[in-house]
Amino acid sequence: MMKLSPFIAVAALAVFPYSISYADVGVDSESHNVFDVMIIEGHRSNLIGDSLSASEGVVSAAEIALRPMLRTGEVLEFVPGMVVTQHSGSGKANQYFLRGFNLDHGTDFRTTVDGMPINMRSHGHGQGYTDLNFIVPEFIDHIAYQKGPYSTENGDFSTAGSASFSLTDKIGRPFTKVELGENQFLRSVMGGTVDSDFGALTLGLETHQYNGPWRDIDEEVEKYNAMARLVTRLGAGELSMTLLAYENDWNSADQIPQRAVDQGIIDRLGSIDDQVGGNASRYSMSTQWQGKGWIANAYAIQSDLNLFSNFTYFLDDPVNGDQFEQVDSRQIYGANIERQLTRHIGERHFKQHHGLQFQFDDIDEVALYRTANLRRLSTVRRDQIEEYSIGAFWEGDIELNSYWSATIGLRYDHLAVDVNSDLAANSGDANDGLFSLKGGLSYQFTDNMAFYANAGQSFHSNDARGATIKIDPVTGDQTDSVDLLVRGEGGEIGFRYHDDERFNISAALWVLELDSELLFVGDSGNTEASRSSRRSGFELAAYYWFDQRFGADVELAWSHSRFTENAVDEGNHINGALPFVASVGLNYRPTLNWDLSLRLRHFGDRALDSFNESKSSPLTVVNFGTHYQVQDWAFGIDVLNLFDSEDNDIEYAYESRLAGEPAEGIGDNHFHPIEPRTIRVSLQYQF
Repeated sequence: MMKLSPFIAVAALAVFPYSISYADVGVDSESHNVFDVMIIEGHRSNLIGDSLSASEGVVSAAEIALRPMLRTGEVLEFVPGMVVTQHSGSGKANQYFLRGFNLDHGTDFRTTVDGMPINMRSHGHGQGYTDLNFIVPEFIDHIAYQKGPYSTENGDFSTAGSASFSLTDKIGRPFTKVELGENQFLRSVMGGTVDSDFGALTLGLETHQYNGPWRDIDEEVEKYNAMARLVTRLGAGELSMTLLAYENDWNSADQIPQRAVDQGIIDRLGSIDDQVGGNASRYSMSTQWQGKGWIANAYAIQSDLNLFSNFTYFLDDPVNGDQFEQVDSRQIYGANIERQLTRHIGERHFKQHHGLQFQFDDIDEVALYRTANLRRLSTVRRDQIEEYSIGAFWEGDIELNSYWSATIGLRYDHLAVDVNSDLAANSGDANDGLFSLKGGLSYQFTDNMAFYANAGQSFHSNDARGATIKIDPVTGDQTDSVDLLVRGEGGEIGFRYHDDERFNISAALWVLELDSELLFVGDSGNTEASRSSRRSGFELAAYYWFDQRFGADVELAWSHSRFTENAVDEGNHINGALPFVASVGLNYRPTLNWDLSLRLRHFGDRALDSFNESKSSPLTVVNFGTHYQVQDWAFGIDVLNLFDSEDNDIEYAYESRLAGEPAEGIGDNHFHPIEPRTIRVSLQYQF
């Protein structure tokens, strides 16, 4: 009862959701202080006539600034129905859930920043690895998201949806910001723009230190981000050039077995192996030109990860333990070019959008090593991989009459891989190609209401090593390879209603099918191809503003997920698929320089095995934030996990072995707890 009370209390107050808009500059009648005022658009924007489906949207920088967040990756929870959790240390990629998918670290949700891919193919820690730690929330201009496989612009990993981050071109006034919190949390951000005749140069820097609340491990997070971005005119268009640099080093508090807590071996904030952690870096250079219907961009990325984990403890190696190291070192090069045209057929508009996309992953090392106390004992597998992909797409949007519009799109993707393995039998090359067809109809009933029907095909790539494998590197047995590209198909019907004064609501009924599921495997820390699957569900997102001071929002998502292919000794439940997600928020601004935010997140229980014999517990957490601005100063207080919930961020069911237990191990639920209530304060100054 007590754990559900925050959910009931907030839900009772926030029956509908919100968004607020203010002028650029305001004057507080009491203090007569002049200050900058955030403009909150995003979910208040009227997308009727511009959106492809009922389930896409835009998130503004001001919305991001007002929401209290524990970690950077939670910025994706602005996508209605998206869940962001963590099963290990603060430095690695988060765990994502959307539309009945346990996306692991990004298997079927595509993310980009200014045209650069974030998902990584054939990654050492999991296919589609999506680490958002290199993005600084203060430097985001907006996020455009889509759910379902309906956009021809999106290729690999986009079956469940996509999110496109756009960085800011200009910071209005230089600022410096410091955040302090419990467990030695210290974060500082500074940024500003220098204008000249040549263009606008924006510089930004973030530093982040944190020890975490864990009993046996100090996380000792040391994270650094830097950005340099030049925007200038070139010819008839605008050119931007961006340099991003990210480095991170941390210790991990991995998931722990429930029985270790029940037996008093450790408490829920303890660890079995306290010698795990990692380091990561990402450096990128990108350029983009836009003008007269053309968009062209190119990028180069250097990414490295060394990650130590131990999920099964002493199951495989009773002497040294089961600690392992995952290594990934790569360079990524790519370029995209797009063309947008609008023609008239009589009185009707006909819009075309077509483009060409190229990406090359040069993976110097992707490897798995057995380790003990961070020392390598043996090599499980070590590979070098080259992956080349090209994608071409065309999309047409035509007004059929004053009410109806139709969209049709065609996409072709080709992927080729070359694997050089330390075991010669597993070396080789493979290639595959897929055509994807997408289409939609929209009916604009009034200026404020529209109905949508969409269908589309998409895909995810499998790890290149799985496409060329012949011998299992652990057992030495012969094994079957997997398809390089895996088809996904989906459809939805929905509606959107928008009232400029008060209300914005959208709803969608959807279905998704995959020819092969990608599942996280706890004892290897990786993803493996599995059976075909089907998902269906319903989503509702509503935003209501009572006046310019007070607003609320509700985002609800239900899903049903099952394997459609029968297997011997296997059930049909999909491990980790979330059946219900709720996000409820209240936002209040009593004066122009003071705001308060209260937000509840609730994730339902989920099956942890294919027979649904093991289930996770639900999670409910409430965050609170308040900010006050006077002249050039801004003060903030965030209380994360306001009611000190002891729920779990993530849970898995698999076999592990503690010291002294039977050699075959014990099946158990393994979990990573959410962090206890923590208070963080911030101080910001604008020059």
